[in-house]
Amino acid sequence: MSRTSLNALLTASGVGKSYTLGGQRVDVLKDIDLAVAPGCVTALVGHSGSGKSTLMHILGLLTKPDTGRVVLEGHDTHGLAGSALADLRRRRLGFVFQSYNLLPQHSALRNVLLPYTGRRREAEARARGLLERVGLGDRCEHRPSELSGGEQQRAALARALVNDPPLLLADEPTGNLDTENEALLLGLFRELADDGRGVLVVTHNQAVADAADVVHRLGRRTGLSAQGEALAAHKETKGRSRAATRSSREGEL
Repeated sequence: MSRTSLNALLTASGVGKSYTLGGQRVDVLKDIDLAVAPGCVTALVGHSGSGKSTLMHILGLLTKPDTGRVVLEGHDTHGLAGSALADLRRRRLGFVFQSYNLLPQHSALRNVLLPYTGRRREAEARARGLLERVGLGDRCEHRPSELSGGEQQRAALARALVNDPPLLLADEPTGNLDTENEALLLGLFRELADDGRGVLVVTHNQAVADAADVVHRLGRRTGLSAQGEALAAHKETKGRSRAATRSSREGEL
């Protein structure tokens, strides 16, 4: 077992998923092993159709795998009821999606507040603080239609953080952003990892992969690919050069 697995917030072991298409079984994922460690930005890279979004939904406890297990902070999720999975998602995971998924009728502040599960009297102060952290302190009362794409994505990030999850999952979060906003969002992911969170980003963007500490690559024939494991260990020294170590931190799934 690798040190990454020992320190992991999230592990997947032997995960597989298949669908029936035209009467034939199609293996989307097969024998996938993956670990997400605290303090690291982990990228899951693959071309369109490689199964990376399916894997993200499995890791986010939104879809159950056909085979294998997902363990979140020591909780083996195999066989858990839907209500138990929903509780884990709400308390331990934050989600950021390419399409933002903000409710158009509500302000940015209200969108951030909606999933909050803490004390009501602390809710607004927390939401405002998060919007300030992502650079939207003066845009709290604006609706999504009054925000740029980059601002909407940052509001979505603030919403994902409102319950202080230890693990952030982002599915193609830079797909609708220009270069400037992409760099800003990646900088925020880095700050969150440096705070001790785990950040998993699904992407086909090489620039996003280049900014990660750990890179997992889904093969072109994902259903037939051999199981793999990222060759990375949890960061132990913040001063260590990420650029110097990144080349030894890639694995193919």
